[in-house]
Amino acid sequence: MAQCSDTSSGGACEPGEVAPSVAAGRADLVLRGGTVLTMTEGSGGAGAGAGDRAEAVAVVGGRIAAVGSDAEIEPLIGPGTRVVELAGRALLPGINDSHLHATWLGARWPHTFFGAPDPETAAKVSGMLAPDRASRRAAILAAGRMLSELGITSYTEPGIGPGEDDGETGCFHSEVLDVYRELAAAGELRQRVTMLALYGVLDGPCDVDTVLAGIRERAAADPEPDPAWLNVPGVKIFGDLIPLSRQAWTSHPYDDGTHGDLLVHGDTVEQKAERLAEMIRAAHAAGLQIGLHATGDRTIQVALDAIAEAAAVPGAPSSHELGHVMIHGDLATEAQVRRMAELGVWLNTQPGIAAITRDWLASMMGDAVADSAWQLGAALDAGVLVLSSDSPILGFDWRRWIADADARIVAMGGSAMPEAARDRLHRLLRAYTAVPAAQDRAAAWKGTIETGKVADLVVLARDPFEVGAAALPEVPVDLTVLDGRVVFER
Repeated sequence: MAQCSDTSSGGACEPGEVAPSVAAGRADLVLRGGTVLTMTEGSGGAGAGAGDRAEAVAVVGGRIAAVGSDAEIEPLIGPGTRVVELAGRALLPGINDSHLHATWLGARWPHTFFGAPDPETAAKVSGMLAPDRASRRAAILAAGRMLSELGITSYTEPGIGPGEDDGETGCFHSEVLDVYRELAAAGELRQRVTMLALYGVLDGPCDVDTVLAGIRERAAADPEPDPAWLNVPGVKIFGDLIPLSRQAWTSHPYDDGTHGDLLVHGDTVEQKAERLAEMIRAAHAAGLQIGLHATGDRTIQVALDAIAEAAAVPGAPSSHELGHVMIHGDLATEAQVRRMAELGVWLNTQPGIAAITRDWLASMMGDAVADSAWQLGAALDAGVLVLSSDSPILGFDWRRWIADADARIVAMGGSAMPEAARDRLHRLLRAYTAVPAAQDRAAAWKGTIETGKVADLVVLARDPFEVGAAALPEVPVDLTVLDGRVVFER
């Protein structure tokens, strides 16, 4: 095999090349004899090049040392190498659930809010679920073990901080960050964690001065010691709530004639909108990534306008650089999705919500609104779609949510022809791997299978492209690798 240039800065080699530091017989782990799906941008389609798929991967020191054919990887196998025979199975980058409340999940499981196995019991699970440090630690560790079993190697915990120190569940308390730091320092995390700081109230109206003070505090905070394992790049802000509670601020009337509202203290909705924009502009000026809970089209419009204004200030960072995130975006319009792409804003959404609640939304806002909601196809085409679970609102089975995303796109006019379906599946898989790595601002070192990147990997019992999106939920996860270590094996 040819050697590539130095990868110490995080860059990747070309497929078929080996990192220069790898000597023959020195691989720690080799996975061979399967279908390696690199999830690079051009791979997966009918015209994919040979380098977009491979047969084997070698790992050294937690990094991918080589990607290629079985014959090319063979010389790297030595007496101390663990060899996993894939036997035709598929190898993908580790899954990144980019909007998942892990502490809350670990404390509540299996009682999700939608699709719970025991809805009656789930409805009764409330109150202080994680009241102290020990229970918060136990919840994070429990979630980590469960996520490993589905190949999830990264996630975003979107909203931990002092705004919830008096919260009902205890799962969003600022001490949770301290527990994550403790686990990261001890090497006990089962996933790489991105976190957004929360200074307002979860699902409640926020005080603007409190949030602005929090933004200043977060901007002045020291970076985490090892951001590859725990990173806090920005803040969570609540714009509005969900359409199903008639609290998304939207141009469409609900069945009671109202249009929703904003989760900001103010005397009028116009004043609330300006205060929301003020928080967004302040966070952008501070160089923080914003995760904005926004579902109504009016809320989304205020946010996009504020981001554009903030980025236009001389000397301000660009919106592409900060990579702000619209969380949920249920009623975003096609035009708004296109503007997200222009501004470098991600749309992080949950196709499971669309699948489960579409008829409910139609009963409140009419079929026309429900049929145009959740613009997954437009977001996929615009390159801004990031898929996630929002667990424990939903379960965390990413295979099911990819299937639901595909079904939603076809229902909204997407092609069901085999070549189009294959290309779409590739892009949906990327929306759970490579694209959330970009949302994490970590695409240089994770999210695809390329030499030089971290060895976060998942083995599926079958090639997803052989079974198609609809059958993906039935494909077992056989093995999960985190930082070059096998952390789950079925």
